[in-house]
Amino acid sequence: METSTNHKLIIYQLLPRLFGNAQTLNKPNGSVEENGVGKLNDITDKALQEIRGMGFTHVWYTGVIEHATMTDYTAFGIANDDPDIVKGRAGSPYAIKDYYDIAPDLAVDVNNRVGEYEALIQRTHNNGLKVLMDLVPNHVARTYASDVKPDGVRDFGQDDDKNKAFDAKNDFYYIPGRHFVVPAGYNPGGDELSTPLKDGRFDEDPAKATGNDVFSATPSINDWFETMKLNYGVDYRDYRRGYFDPIPPLWNKIYDILCYWSKKGVDGFRCDMVEMVPIEFWAWVIPKLKSAYPGTVFIGEAYDKNKYYDYILKGGFDYLYDKVGLYDAIKRLTRNEYGASTWEINNVWNNHSRDIDQHMLRFMENHDEQRIACGDFAGNPWLAVPGMIVTATLNTGPVMVYFGQEVGEPALGYQGFSGNDGRTSIFDYCGVPEHQKWLNNGAFDGNNLSDGQKSLRGFYQTLLNAVHNNDALKNGNFYELMMANEHQSGFNQLLYMYMRYTDEQQILVLCNFNREARKIWIKFPDDLLMRLNLGGGKQLNDLLSSAKFSTKDVWQGIEIELQASSGMLLNVE
Repeated sequence: METSTNHKLIIYQLLPRLFGNAQTLNKPNGSVEENGVGKLNDITDKALQEIRGMGFTHVWYTGVIEHATMTDYTAFGIANDDPDIVKGRAGSPYAIKDYYDIAPDLAVDVNNRVGEYEALIQRTHNNGLKVLMDLVPNHVARTYASDVKPDGVRDFGQDDDKNKAFDAKNDFYYIPGRHFVVPAGYNPGGDELSTPLKDGRFDEDPAKATGNDVFSATPSINDWFETMKLNYGVDYRDYRRGYFDPIPPLWNKIYDILCYWSKKGVDGFRCDMVEMVPIEFWAWVIPKLKSAYPGTVFIGEAYDKNKYYDYILKGGFDYLYDKVGLYDAIKRLTRNEYGASTWEINNVWNNHSRDIDQHMLRFMENHDEQRIACGDFAGNPWLAVPGMIVTATLNTGPVMVYFGQEVGEPALGYQGFSGNDGRTSIFDYCGVPEHQKWLNNGAFDGNNLSDGQKSLRGFYQTLLNAVHNNDALKNGNFYELMMANEHQSGFNQLLYMYMRYTDEQQILVLCNFNREARKIWIKFPDDLLMRLNLGGGKQLNDLLSSAKFSTKDVWQGIEIELQASSGMLLNVE
């Protein structure tokens, strides 16, 4: 698993709507006035300096593009969205309403909302960080209409022949002769919202296909009914036959959108649900954009491990989510599930991501997944320590942390459209209570954190800076030590160990997923010792603590005791 390219992006994901919000009412289905909302301007130089100090290299600003909402911004010339096709009072950031605009919720001066985002991009760069933002290529809000698009830009669907269910020149799919029907039983905004627009109907004739590949005028309440699927030239009625020559108009429209934001200084794009968009499009647009804006990063949200190679080698993605792989294995281990084994980690790099492991983005939280500290995941954020060490150091690919993870945010309670499911809502106006203790009304000094939370944040800071500052962890080679130690006294299948090394540095990574301390004698294979030219007495210093170990002869190994749910990064002196 050799690599010469620095892939070790260290990404901090945050939702501006939530990140800077200091209000604590958290009324279910509460309005923006009641529950508050974070602003782009809340992400200050101090906040960015703190993020940089944690070891991060990139910030993913999630949900900044204008999306459908139940909040009234007609005073600023923005048309209301029908709440019957909006999820949550704030609305889903993945139901884009105008690709050329910024969500008005996020602006102090709504009329200058794009300018405030441009200022945030510049502020981020000035603090030594790069900017990632969303591209949601598969679907848009049912109320999509760009009112600030550049001159000459044709809007989605503006030139469609709505009498055709499918045409490669259309931007949408249609159900001719049928009106769209709002799913029965949907109560937008709960009983707290009362507006004449909330009438169980939405005027869409003919109906358009729904984002999650529902080609019906009557999507269910469990579908992505608030969105319309975009047409990249794939006829789903004809076994997904592709019509890519000539290039469908939508392709150039998405390219223009990418150029628009790249020109403003965006350094990369996290692309939503990439497998729902034909790989031929990615193979066309990614090199085209990189030619115009060299160095742009493309991260794909992907879940089919059988297609990983195609999306990297053919599609051109720099990185893909490692959800169906390392995340799932680490979650089972962290939860102490019956039958969970660290050999599952071996299976991840040794099988489904072999040869492309450096292209896999690793994480333990993001906006779609449960918080580690919630009862349905681990219940205790400290139980994530061994998993987070593996997540950050297994290979040279990027690692991501979701805001609030570093202080143990558990996402307790019902927030509105988002239920009590262990996830911080992306649909509702709300505060993030444990994160707010670090926020401290905009001071970003963590003074309201408990001692335990300060220690937890210190762990993340030490780990991520170790990854950022040590070439063996950032760019080094990988050698797993499981087979060399599986018959050693003290070994069990909840221990994981490997070396990360360069010619100049060797780091022994040890992780204990056991809920009790474990003592083991670590042996190094002869071929590894010869490769690294190691011999004689050595001292090993833990990069995560002040612990030190020594051995009179590294060929004989070294005895180490690991505390429960812990890990070490032992630098070989």
